[in-house]
Amino acid sequence: MICLLLALMGCAAHPLQARKGGAGSRTPALAERPNIVFVLTDDLSTDLLRYMPNVQRLQREGRSFTNYFVTDSFCCPSRSSIFTGQFPHDTGVYTNSGPNGGFDKFTKTGKDRQTFAIALGAKGYRTAMMGKYLNGYDRTAYVPPGWSQWDGVGTGGYGGFHYILNENGTLSTGGTAPADYLTDVLSAKGTAFIDRSAADRSPFLLEIASFAPHLPATPAPRDAHKFLDARAPRGPAFNEGDVADKPRWLRSYRKLKHGQLTSIDAQYVRRVQSVQAVDRMVGRLRATLRARGLSQNTYFVFSSDNGYHMGEHRLMPGKTTAFDTDIRVPLVVVGPGVRAGSTDATLAENTDLAPTFEDLTGTPVPASVDGRSLVPLLRGERDAGAPGAVLVEHHGPSLSKDDPDRPGPASGNPPSYTAIRTLDALYVEYKDGEREYYDLRTDPYELDNTVATLPPARLAQLQRTLHGLRTCHGSRRCSVAARLN
Repeated sequence: MICLLLALMGCAAHPLQARKGGAGSRTPALAERPNIVFVLTDDLSTDLLRYMPNVQRLQREGRSFTNYFVTDSFCCPSRSSIFTGQFPHDTGVYTNSGPNGGFDKFTKTGKDRQTFAIALGAKGYRTAMMGKYLNGYDRTAYVPPGWSQWDGVGTGGYGGFHYILNENGTLSTGGTAPADYLTDVLSAKGTAFIDRSAADRSPFLLEIASFAPHLPATPAPRDAHKFLDARAPRGPAFNEGDVADKPRWLRSYRKLKHGQLTSIDAQYVRRVQSVQAVDRMVGRLRATLRARGLSQNTYFVFSSDNGYHMGEHRLMPGKTTAFDTDIRVPLVVVGPGVRAGSTDATLAENTDLAPTFEDLTGTPVPASVDGRSLVPLLRGERDAGAPGAVLVEHHGPSLSKDDPDRPGPASGNPPSYTAIRTLDALYVEYKDGEREYYDLRTDPYELDNTVATLPPARLAQLQRTLHGLRTCHGSRRCSVAARLN
């Protein structure tokens, strides 16, 4: 019946329906394959969604993953996992710069040849990448392989103006006029790419990666005087009263004072202002898809590379911790066959995006991918292979003076750790031997570290799972490791 209705509407049968038969089902012909538009924000926390009406519309019209996490709450490791579907221990990208991270590490190890763009491009897809790529991608004419159109932004992107833009290998500089505001420029380029693809009847994948709301969170000029009364949320973890049970790196932090609280609220206002242009971009891209008759065959995906804390656990604004404020981010998908207004509480991670994009488009998923396709969940099916835990890997502390993500004073700069997040708990092991455990059934705000009172059997289970995940390679082995045996 669904296929008949779509045929009467002049639309191709949607791939969630066409691929339902599993491995034996037919691969859609190129003309039938869906398009994908992926909007990736920078440092966007879930509390900002209430200021984004177009993203709220996405939630009403699509599926929201309420337990979606990142492999590291740090820009470059997280983005590397998104591009490849691999954990940091397989990408080798652990930091934003230096020998173990950044654009140089990703490129020199050949990971830029293992992205979803390579896979889709080989199957006839037109692919475009616009905006922020990887930390360290500055003042270079290099265009990574696999992208049909490249509009990568280097130096100056965080400020929103006077940035270096690489347009298919040609460098130009953005100005300081309102029309040069970066998010608006990316929005226009994305719209033009959709128009050209529609005219050529080419299936496409478009990724637009904004710098907003990353600090300095420069808003578009027309938004600079809005939301002046906005205030950072004051949940139970805000300016936490007792941190004596926390690991050493956090125990010495004192309660935030009035001046620090004022600074947090001022930064929050700018974050709210800066996402207004992102929200308008979401609306504009979706309107273009509708106008070109593509919305019935396009998956629109919205997410962030990591979250952001603002005052929780006595921390000034920042990221890099294993707390939910930093590792849990939005993932919203709208598209053919996706039930409107639905939510999914299954554990998912940013390693799952690449195999999902490949599966949706009928592209073989490489064996090297650590994540798994979310297509069954988009269909609303129960996933018998759903993981019992997701992995977080962080190398710290971050000390590079040139790193735009280097934590500021009192922002939190933990040592290296690995962690697993289950549906009801967070377990963390630090390189210095310290550990954390939060029972999220009774302590959803991660206030009481109860690792010292864990029953030995439960602790052993968590340790086995963590060790299995941080040493797994490939989706089959990583899926087994994630079962919480």
